[in-house]
Amino acid sequence: MSIIKKSSARYQSLGKEGKGYVSTESGVLSDQPYGFNTRFEGKAGTNPEELIAAAHASCFTMALSFALESAGYKEGELETECAISLDKEGEGFKVSQSSLTLKASIEGISETEFSKIAEKAKTGCPISKLLDTEVTLNYTLS
Repeated sequence: MSIIKKSSARYQSLGKEGKGYVSTESGVLSDQPYGFNTRFEGKAGTNPEELIAAAHASCFTMALSFALESAGYKEGELETECAISLDKEGEGFKVSQSSLTLKASIEGISETEFSKIAEKAKTGCPISKLLDTEVTLNYTLS
């Protein structure tokens, strides 16, 4: 059985002068503006790379949380930032990297065990599997 989540986007007018709006099924985003100016000029609103970064950070962090619990750890805190790189490629653009930066505090875990669990969560996270790009992970364990 598949779990299906939906979002929608619409764009009024075309190209650089057009204005887009993105909404999610949950209502967290409702007609959130996006377009050339929010993607390339730093104007208010969102953009696809920011949304991918949010999805990857949250997916990886949840996957790691469950993996740590499965390994017997009960207490801890995880905070992940994701940076999506958008690079010019020919006439268009390409997402070339998703870089995860993690701060973790897990009671009683060794660096070796944490690294092994974190790497497995990185490659096993559904959004990591979706992305056809290099996925990196940097972390600080305290």
